[in-house]
Order: sequence, then C-alpha cells, then structure tokens
Amino acid sequence: MAAPTPPHGVPDGPGAAPVPPELAKLLRDQLEAVADEVEEEVRRQVPEYARPADGTYLAHLRSGVVQALTLFVDHIADPRGQGAAITATYYELGRGEALEGRALDALQSALRVGGLHAWRLMGRTAEALGLDSSVVAALGELAFQTVHEVAEAAAAGYAEAQLRSTDELERRRRRLLDLLLGEGPVAPEAVRDLAHGARWSVPRQVAVVALAATPDQREADRPLAAAGALVDMESRPPRMLVPDPDGSGRFGGRAFTLALRGRPAAIGPTVPLAEAARSLRWATRALGLMGRGILPRQGVVRCADHLSTLLLHSDEPMLDQLRLRVLAPLDTVAEGPRGRLAETLLAWLLGGSNVPDVAARLHIHPQTVRYRLRQLEKLFGDALHDPGTRLDLILALRAEALRDDDTFTAQGTT
Repeated sequence: MAAPTPPHGVPDGPGAAPVPPELAKLLRDQLEAVADEVEEEVRRQVPEYARPADGTYLAHLRSGVVQALTLFVDHIADPRGQGAAITATYYELGRGEALEGRALDALQSALRVGGLHAWRLMGRTAEALGLDSSVVAALGELAFQTVHEVAEAAAAGYAEAQLRSTDELERRRRRLLDLLLGEGPVAPEAVRDLAHGARWSVPRQVAVVALAATPDQREADRPLAAAGALVDMESRPPRMLVPDPDGSGRFGGRAFTLALRGRPAAIGPTVPLAEAARSLRWATRALGLMGRGILPRQGVVRCADHLSTLLLHSDEPMLDQLRLRVLAPLDTVAEGPRGRLAETLLAWLLGGSNVPDVAARLHIHPQTVRYRLRQLEKLFGDALHDPGTRLDLILALRAEALRDDDTFTAQGTT
C-alpha cells in the first residue's frame, strides 16, 4: 500500500498572508539546532521516548524529527510541493510501531509535542526578523498542517501493518491448529516454534469444540479467538481448540454459550495438548449424534456428560449386531407390545429388579409390571438372571431407546 498523498500548500484563502520563501533558507540553516531541542522536548514529555533505548530507536526518533522539520521548511520554500518522500517516511514509522507491537499513541503524542515546540522555536525566529503578525499566523497554520500530514501518514502505515500482521497471525495460528489436530505424532519443539510465531501460550491441557455450520461461519470466531482459542471456521465441521478449559472461566458455562450466539456445539473431553486430535474425534462424533437427535440438538453438549452414549455409538455396526442378537426374543412380539416390554425390561434392569421402583418410573401399576415381567420370563428364560446377558441387554435396550427417541424426534419435525 502506498503512502497517502498529503495536502499541500501554505494557506492561500482570501486574506491569507504570504510567507516569504527566503525564510525557508534561514530556517533550514537552524534546522539541526531546532531538531536537537525538539528531540530533547519529546524525550522529556513522552514517557515511551524517555526510557533508555538502543541506537536504532534513537536514530528513528532523530530521523522523524528532522523529516518533519524538513517538510515544514519545504512547504515554505515550495507551497505546492507535496513532500511525498517525507510523508512516506512517517508511513514507514507507523508501520514499524505496529510491527514492534507498540501502540500508535506514543508516536502521535511525540508529533504533537514536537510540532508545538518546533513552532515555538521557529516562531521566535520569525518574530526576531520583524515579520508581520499575519505571516507569523500563517506559519502557525503551516506548522499544524505539517503535523497533520505526518500524523495521517503514520496512522495509515500503522493500520496497514496491523491488517497484514493480523492476516499473518491468523495463518500462523491455522498452521498450528492443523499440526495439533493432525493424526500424526506432534513434536513438542515444532509446537513451541509455531506457537511462538503465532503469539499463543502453550497450555498443558486442551479441549476441542466442534461447531454446527451456519451461514455466517465467523460470527463466533472473534470473541473466542481473542480469548485464546485457535479457531478454524473453514473446516468441516468448524472447530476450535480451547486452552486449559477446566482452569479458566473464559470458556465455561454461560459466557461460552453466549459467545456461540445459539450455534449448537459439542465440546470434546479435556486431554493433554499432544492428544488434541482425540478430543476432536469425540467432539465430532458428539456433534453428529446431536444432528440425529440422539444427543440434544441445541445448545452446548459436553462429551464428559455423555460418555456412555458416546461409547455405545463408537462402533454402530457392532452395536447393531449386539442389538439384533440379544433382543431377538422380542422380535416374536407385535410392535406395540414389544415397545412396552422393552421399556419395562430396561427399567427393571436399571432399577435393580425392584417392581415398585419400575412402576413409579413408568407411571404404571405394579401389577402391570409383574404381568409384563412374566411375559419377559417366557421370552428370555434364565438368561434374564445371567450377569453377562443382563449387561448386554442394558446396552442393547439403551441403544434401541436412543434410536427410538431419534425416530420420534425426526417424525415430530416433519
């Protein structure tokens, strides 16, 4: 991006007093002495420039002062001159402040302090020459115009560098995220190097969040990235890596949910940094189950709260085989009674074979429970009292109940 072309010229509206061009030579002869005093005044009044600094830093300060004074004098010598080279210098000074991670405030303060002090010094010279007060006033306007020009150039350079720095920072963080979530081994040295370049503090533990896709993929990006998450909204599904999820309130509870702005999300288990890919796998699986209605479709689902459901669906073809084999005796029953018997059997197994508890859970009469249990005894026989079979039955019935809930939810939304 090129430096902006500055406005130019000594005030030339109606009644504006001309500034004698020969004044430029006189002021140019005093430029170095004035620069010494301006530099000293800036270092005295602006704390950022008052601290001990290396030679390069002081050289930049000196160069900036001289360049601004030169632009002021050049405008006197040639009111139509643009001073593009000098404003380009300030454009680069602004860029340098951004690239060094410093705020622009210090440079802008230095320009104000330096400009005012330079005007005082040069104004005294003009008065000593006996110049008309209107000419002195015109010089004052020209001094403030010069400060405005170089300040605008510095701000433009600062903004351009910030934009490029932000883009580069995002690219580095994306590379870091890809490394951490890749399937291969993660070398700690590579992580440290990339994290340093991405300005990201390496945490001990992380969790990965899988997000439902939305038309505006970046709506949840900024507040979470600003809080330290590594975010990739272009992946399928969109994902983010959250540092130290159990040790900070930034990503917990209501604040995290609000930052997502209603977007459904699944948070994987907390794992060591080197195992981030595992957290992603579980979060992605949970998000898929959310889409099917097996886990809640809306809000934020934490894998840690649904481990048994996730485990149950970690190998669904195997789960189908278990369900078909273990629940085969129920296939001889009509669909309506079958559902009631399956519901009663699961409640009985989970309730420690306590009939009153089953009746209370299902909101039916205990005698109805006993009647259904007699039917189940005929279907399953002694297998109902075998510990291994009981575990298989719980798993199969739980899977079938989740599947039926999914089917019911899908039908209710059509």
